[in-house]
Amino acid sequence: MARIIAIANQKGGVGKTTTCVNLASALADMDYRTLLVDFDPQGNASVGCGINARALEISAFDVMTGQCGVADALVNVEKLGFDVLPSNGDLTAAEISLLQVDEREYRLKKALEEVAQQYTWIIIDCPPSLNMLTLNALTAANSVLIPMQCEYYALEGLASLLETIEQVRNSVNPGLEIEGLLRTMHDSRNNLSGAVSAQLIEHFGERVYRTLIPRNVRVAEAPSHGLPVLRYDPASAGALAYLGLAGEMLRRHRKRQTA
Repeated sequence: MARIIAIANQKGGVGKTTTCVNLASALADMDYRTLLVDFDPQGNASVGCGINARALEISAFDVMTGQCGVADALVNVEKLGFDVLPSNGDLTAAEISLLQVDEREYRLKKALEEVAQQYTWIIIDCPPSLNMLTLNALTAANSVLIPMQCEYYALEGLASLLETIEQVRNSVNPGLEIEGLLRTMHDSRNNLSGAVSAQLIEHFGERVYRTLIPRNVRVAEAPSHGLPVLRYDPASAGALAYLGLAGEMLRRHRKRQTA
């Protein structure tokens, strides 16, 4: 059965989609069967995998509105080695239609049960806001990975997100865990980055990944080529950091399983 990780932050521009695409790529490179679920109507994760989001005939919208199953909407990105459930702007309409549906929070969870046995990892890219789509992702997930920049406003947004996770845990998904906090776009030359980083470690301890994702031009360029940075420039600092993240995450899971 797949381990389902929602990558979420209510604050935009923190490297959430970049982390989804590159973590999926790193896990696939390690020969794990991986599914990336693009659950953001912007469709950036799909585009970052070389999928033309505007030309999609079947997408996450059709899955969420019950017009097809997940297996029918999957795109196998052969050159990347993992599958994608793509999305585009149509997904916004799905969110509105869900407001009229019973047990609407469980729609994604039930849809993923159809394919969960086929994968080791399922990574969900959440919208940068708390809405019905995000609630569906958090209900379906085993855990939440939180990417964040080391800046003052990021700490305020983190408090709000942790409160949301607690509410979801108390209502629809009692098993939801915090997978970890990931420091993204880190600049070691910036004193504020160091100060916020220290605060995170003080408050959250081992929940903060040791791996730091640096500010890196190659990471920023890769999506315009429809590739994860691991394919665009595998020797870059960004690519090596995401490989490190995948390795650290796997070590944490092995440690939990043997504890």
